[in-house]
Amino acid sequence: MQMDNQLPRKKVPGFCSFRYGLSFLVHCCNVITTAQRTCLNLTMVVMVNSTDPHGLPNTSTKKLLDNIKNPVYNWSPDIQGIILSSTFYGFVIIQVPVGYFSGIYSTKKMIGFALCLSSVLSLLIPPAAGIGVAWVIVCRAVQGAAQGIVGTAQFEIYVKWAPPLERGRLTSMSTSGFLLGPFIVLLVTGVICESLGWPMVFYIFGACGCALCLLWFILFYDDPKDHPCISISEKEYITSSLVQQVSSSRQSLPIKAMLKSLPVWAISIGSFTFFWSHIIMTLYTPLFINSTLRVNIKENGFLSSLPYLFAWICGNLVGQLSDFFLTRNILSVIAVRKLFTAAGFLLPAIFGVCLPHLSSSFYGIVIFLILVSATGSFCLGGVLINGLDIAPRYFGFIKACSTLSGMLGGLIASTLTGLILRQDPESAWFKTFILMAAINVTGLIFYLIVAKAEIQDWAKERQHTRL
Repeated sequence: MQMDNQLPRKKVPGFCSFRYGLSFLVHCCNVITTAQRTCLNLTMVVMVNSTDPHGLPNTSTKKLLDNIKNPVYNWSPDIQGIILSSTFYGFVIIQVPVGYFSGIYSTKKMIGFALCLSSVLSLLIPPAAGIGVAWVIVCRAVQGAAQGIVGTAQFEIYVKWAPPLERGRLTSMSTSGFLLGPFIVLLVTGVICESLGWPMVFYIFGACGCALCLLWFILFYDDPKDHPCISISEKEYITSSLVQQVSSSRQSLPIKAMLKSLPVWAISIGSFTFFWSHIIMTLYTPLFINSTLRVNIKENGFLSSLPYLFAWICGNLVGQLSDFFLTRNILSVIAVRKLFTAAGFLLPAIFGVCLPHLSSSFYGIVIFLILVSATGSFCLGGVLINGLDIAPRYFGFIKACSTLSGMLGGLIASTLTGLILRQDPESAWFKTFILMAAINVTGLIFYLIVAKAEIQDWAKERQHTRL
């Protein structure tokens, strides 16, 4: 795009600027909400003990005290599955409404109140478990909806806060919080459960979320022009770089034009492809480690956390690298998006196909598991922010729809993988990673053919497209 070469060249605050501080604040919000969502995956292990039913008359005093610190419930596997998946349904249902309203109502209020709600519900889960399983399911479902608001509405921030040549850095810094959250949960949840009891996991993450919510309302403003603390030079830099893209009001959604737009389909199918791989690695890495390395639960937790750590590191580096290519005019915007999407799809496919053949090598499996997740985060500089290039005015809505597409991919991937593992244990992992590679290559080919990076005609201010 020619616009990128006409941005102001005067010196402005860099990494220590206010816009990077706000991106880090969003990063912390993502860490907390992801931790609140995923911590139950581990606490469920100590919350449920079907072999030790309640009410035995000969229970020792030590056992009684331990039950006070770590209450145990007789939840069947089916009930456990419903509890764990309940956040997913809330997250899915809220996507499209949030994508629509995030371009109309205050992003500050939407994210702030949603973060507060998610944190309060985290505090309520331990007492809800004591009242009845139905209350836990309700809390988790509403919490999923609140976290869906935070996860989707935040992308509207960068329409007004991210200069075109810094989109990669700012968005990758914030979205990498989704990767750091599970790493922290896997590291600290077991320790907290053993020392303080599993309810403290929810109390700690809930309290952190409430504290972060206060910071959010104090520090964040929807528009840099309204922020009282930002420097004049930074404010002028941001507003001048976005002068051709940001409008004070949003027109009605051009649904028909979006449905006919191949670049929008490229983003949606790209999200489907990314989440297919991401969900498989998220859900089945501990099982793969257990079936191939035969380690104990603590070692499994540590090894399962390493891919998240390296994916977080890699995701932040990708943002820096993508913007480096743009600021130095080494590559065009579309070339950068396609390059990082290709790396984010092809490399995990290659490393994933190699994994089943490394069953005799402990370090080989660990290294390749890390490489699959780390290289997948290249998509943070590619397809996952491409919507901001083609339609900044409607980025929130496009992101919501593409996230829905991605969740569909993740749901199908997790279901198919479970079926493959049950029906063909001998070659299950090989089939799983071959299928993942096929999906990645197919999605990449479609993206490379039809993806664009310039603002589409239907997304420009002069265009008045009706439903």
